[in-house]
Amino acid sequence: MTESYAEGRLTLAPGAVAVLTLDAPATKNAITLAMWQALPQIAARIADDAAIRAVIVTGAGGAFSAGADISEFETVYADEGAARAYNAAVRAGQQALRDLPRPVIAAIEGACVGGGCGIALSCDLRFAAPGAIFAITPARLGIAYSPADTMSLIEKVGPARAKDILFSARKLAADEALAIGLIDRIAGEEGPLAAARAYAEGLAEVSPASLAATKAIVNGLSPMPSDPGLHAIFEAVFAGSDFAEGRRAFAERRKPRF
Repeated sequence: MTESYAEGRLTLAPGAVAVLTLDAPATKNAITLAMWQALPQIAARIADDAAIRAVIVTGAGGAFSAGADISEFETVYADEGAARAYNAAVRAGQQALRDLPRPVIAAIEGACVGGGCGIALSCDLRFAAPGAIFAITPARLGIAYSPADTMSLIEKVGPARAKDILFSARKLAADEALAIGLIDRIAGEEGPLAAARAYAEGLAEVSPASLAATKAIVNGLSPMPSDPGLHAIFEAVFAGSDFAEGRRAFAERRKPRF
């Protein structure tokens, strides 16, 4: 039976290959605070179920995720305390997926942007449709990608390409994303969900202890940044004038004037 979280905007279908769906198609699966907060709970639920051998993360309605829900920004970034709490919830949600002792595969269609890309980067592998589009756009809002998100990006594409993606906030088509290592496979006619399921079913037949140990070892060899100075730099931009202008420009559907 499918389980519902975050007011139905996240659903989990348990099984040997469990499917976690970002399920808010009206907003292209924009991620609310409640969704970020639910991810550690869902990860704990999966970790406690020995019958679940692998996990697929996907989006409903032809998109993976358009990113964090901008409509909440006035509330979640109302002051420094709120901003710190919100950013901590985002980090905790993504870290829960990264640390989950099961293989986690993102099956990506359509938009995979900002925080949505952060979720995909927190997965172990990324399978995408040929028409999937990727972008990481904090530069358009006057903010920054978190140190943990940036490290996840660097792991996949290297420092120079990470800077290009973050500096330019440009869109990347699936073929470029594959060429630079941002994704791992472009699915054929079967689509990314079916391709991810077929791959995950193979993983369900091998040693779960081996998979968990391998994931922990690989992740441990590229640990997340803990330098408080980096986190201070990241947090500071949310109190700046560029972010205020970025939010206004987004709401008014115009280019920001930084």
